Amino acid sequence: MLFPFPSCASDGCEGGGRRAYQHRKLRMLTGWRDGLERQLAAVNAAIGTLEQQIQRDAASEQGS
Repeated sequence: MLFPFPSCASDGCEGGGRRAYQHRKLRMLTGWRDGLERQLAAVNAAIGTLEQQIQRDAASEQGS
């Protein structure tokens, strides 16, 4: 099951119930996206730091 919420099809929910389900689903998905964006930012920062270290080490080897 992809979403941890009961589907409206099985509940037979109409109108407000369907809307509430959609809002819960939207909050869940945006939460996932926000978490992934934080992880991506951390990975990008780690990559940037590593690239700087590699460049610095290469420059120091050439200067020696």
